[in-house]
Amino acid sequence: MENMKHLNGAGKCPFSHGANTATEKSVMDWWPNALNLDILHQHDTKTNPLGEDFDYKEALKSLDVEALKKDMHDLMTNSQEWWPADWGHYGGLMIRMAWHAAGSYRISDGRGGGGTGNQRFAPLNSWPDNVSLDKARRLLWPVKKKYGNKVSWADLMILAGNIAYESMGLKTYGFAFGREDIWGPEKDVYWGAEKEWLAPSDHRYENVDKPETMENPLAAVQMGLIYVNPEGVNGNPDPIKTGAQVRETFKRMAMNDEETVALTAGGHTVGKTHGNGDASILGPDPEAAAVEEQGFGWSNPTGTGKGRDTVTSGIEGAWTTHPTKWDNGYFEMLFNHEWETRKSPAGAWQWEPVTIEEKDMPVDVEDFTTRHNPIMTDADMAMKMDPIYKEISLKFKDDFDAFSDAFARAWFKLTHRDMGPKDRWFGPDVPQEDLIWQDPVPKGNADYNVDEVKAKIEASGLSISEMVATAWDSARTFRGSDYRGGANGARIRLAPQKDWEGNEPERLSKVLSVLEPIAAECGVSLADTIVLAGNIGVEKAIKNAGMNMKVPFAPGRGDASDEMTDAESFAPLEPLADGYRNWQKKDYVVSPEEMMLDRTQLMGLTAPEMTALVGGMRVMGTNYGGTNHGVFTDNVGALTNDFFVNLTDMAYEWKPAGNGTYDIRDRKTGETKWTATRIDLVFGSNSILRSYAEVYAQDDNKEKFVKDFVNAWVKVMNADRFDLD
Repeated sequence: MENMKHLNGAGKCPFSHGANTATEKSVMDWWPNALNLDILHQHDTKTNPLGEDFDYKEALKSLDVEALKKDMHDLMTNSQEWWPADWGHYGGLMIRMAWHAAGSYRISDGRGGGGTGNQRFAPLNSWPDNVSLDKARRLLWPVKKKYGNKVSWADLMILAGNIAYESMGLKTYGFAFGREDIWGPEKDVYWGAEKEWLAPSDHRYENVDKPETMENPLAAVQMGLIYVNPEGVNGNPDPIKTGAQVRETFKRMAMNDEETVALTAGGHTVGKTHGNGDASILGPDPEAAAVEEQGFGWSNPTGTGKGRDTVTSGIEGAWTTHPTKWDNGYFEMLFNHEWETRKSPAGAWQWEPVTIEEKDMPVDVEDFTTRHNPIMTDADMAMKMDPIYKEISLKFKDDFDAFSDAFARAWFKLTHRDMGPKDRWFGPDVPQEDLIWQDPVPKGNADYNVDEVKAKIEASGLSISEMVATAWDSARTFRGSDYRGGANGARIRLAPQKDWEGNEPERLSKVLSVLEPIAAECGVSLADTIVLAGNIGVEKAIKNAGMNMKVPFAPGRGDASDEMTDAESFAPLEPLADGYRNWQKKDYVVSPEEMMLDRTQLMGLTAPEMTALVGGMRVMGTNYGGTNHGVFTDNVGALTNDFFVNLTDMAYEWKPAGNGTYDIRDRKTGETKWTATRIDLVFGSNSILRSYAEVYAQDDNKEKFVKDFVNAWVKVMNADRFDLD
C-alpha cells in the first residue's frame, strides 16, 4: 500500500483535472507552432443532442408559424417580473439581440452572423457589447420550450427582432426560417488577436485614421464590439472620424451608405441605451460567472439592477420621444436640435440636446410621469455631420415611407445575409422578389442525355488537368459560412472571377471556349458542363490507374448573368491561396498550410477528405501553372495513391531548397527525385495528417483512396446544390 501511495501521490485528488480548461495545458499550449486541425473537427455530430437522424427542414414543416408569431407578439408586452420590460415592451431588447447576432457577419470570409445561434456560446455570449442579451434569450425560453425542435434558437432569436418591429408598427420585408443551431463555441472564427476586451482600436489598424487599413477579415473596430465604439474612436467623441469607421465596418458587413443610414436610424428609432449606474461594479460575464448565476452574467448590485438601474453600454437614454413606436422620431430628434457632449451616470460620453422642450423628452422606463433627455451616440451624430450620411438622412427625414422601406429591406438583408440562396429558406413570409445579394441562379435544365454531353466533352481534346482544374476552380469558391460561391451559376466565366489570378485566366479562357459551344449545342448550362468535364477528367484518371469507377453527377445547375451578379461583393471570395493546386498568390504572415485549413473548413471538408483530395489532385497534374511540386509519381494523369506511397517512403530524405520549396532526394545517390512545398510535406510531418496519409499509402487501400477521393470530389462539386437536399 505504501508503494501505491508513492506512485499515486499521497494525499492528492485521485481524479483527472482536465475538465476545467484552465487547469491543464493543451497540445497547442505545449507546441504552439504545431498545425492545429481543430478547425476541421468542430461541431461533430456527437455534440448534437438531437442526433444524426434529426432533420431541421422536416421539423419546420410541422411548425405552426402563425401560432408561433402570435406567441411572440404576446411575449413583447407580457412583462416578466424577474426582468421587467422597459416601458412594458421588450421590443428594444429583442431587436438588439437579433441585431447583435446578425451584425457579427463579415463579408470577407462569410463568418459570424445569426445563422447558427452562436450567440449562446463564448465568446459572443460574454462580449461587452452583448451585456444583458443573456436576459433576452432567457425571456425567449418559454417559447422555445413550447415549440421545441420545430424552431431553432438561431431562427427564434432573429424572429424575435422581426416580431418586435412589427409589434411597434413597422411593416417588415419578410422572414425566412432555416437556420440550424450549433451546439458549442465556434473555433473557426477569428475575432482578433487582442488579449483584453475593448483594447484600443489601434491594435486592428495600420493607421487608425485610415479605417480601410483595419486587419482582415475583421469588421468590428475593437475586441468585443459588434461594429463601432458608440462613444467615438477609442472612446473619444469625433463624429467625422467615427463616421469613417462606420462606413468601413458596415462595408465589411456588405452594406452601402444608404443601408447604413437606414439601419443606424431604424435600430435607434426604438429602445434605449443603459448606463444609469457604475459599470465597474458589475459582476463577471456569463462565461466567468458562478454556477448559481445559471448562465447569467453582469449582475448589478445597484438598486434593483434592472429597469432604470440597468447598465449595459454605459450610455444612458433613448433616442426618440416614443421609444416603443416605429416613427420618424429619430431624424426629427437628430435634426431639430443642437447637440453637445456630456457624460452619462456611468461616465460614458454621449450627446444630449442643448435645449429641448419637456414634451419631446422620452418618459422614464418605469415612471411614466418622469421625463429624461434623449441621447445620441457618436455614430448617430455622424449621420448628421458626415456629408454623405447627412444627405441620405435628410432624404429619409422628409420621406418616412422611403425610410421605412429602406430600413425593412436593409434589416432583412442584415438578418438573412448569411443564409445563402432561397433554396435554403422556409416559411410563408419568404419574399418572392429575387435580391442581387442572394446571388440568384436561374433553374437549369436537368432533363437531358448526360452521356451525349459527356461524349462531346471527351472528344473535345481537353486534357485531364484542364478539365479537373477548371471544375475545381469553379467549385472551390463555395463558403459554408454564408453559403456563397460554388459551381452553380458558372460565375467563373463572369467578372470578376474570370480575371482572378488563381483561376489562370489564359487556361480558363481556352477551356471555356471549348465547353461553351458544347453547352449551347446540347441545351444545357455551362455550369453543368464544367462540372461534368471535371468528372470526366477524374474518370479518365481512374481508368489510367487501372480501375473503373463512375463519378456521380447531378444535372440541373443554371447559369447566372452579369445582371444577377453583384461583382463587387464577389471580390472577397477571390482565393489568395489554394493548397489543393499548390498555389499561393504571394507570401503571407499566415503559413500556407494554415491557409489551406481555412479554405478546407469553408468548403465544409474534413481532414481525411482534404488529405484524399490533395493526394489525388497532385497525381492528376492539376498544380497551378503545371508545376511539379508534390507530384510524387511517374504516372501523371493516373489517380493512384503514389503521392502517399512516395511521401512515406523512407528511401527518400527531405531538404530545404529555398523559396519555400524542398528537394526529395534518394538517400543512397543524393539525386533529387521530387520537389515539394510546405503544403505537400505537412501531410508527412503533422502527426494527424500523417496517420491519414499512411492509410492511403497502404497496399490494400488503393481502391479505398479512389473511392474516398471521388466522394470528396462530388461533395465539393455539389456543395452549393441546396436543391438536392
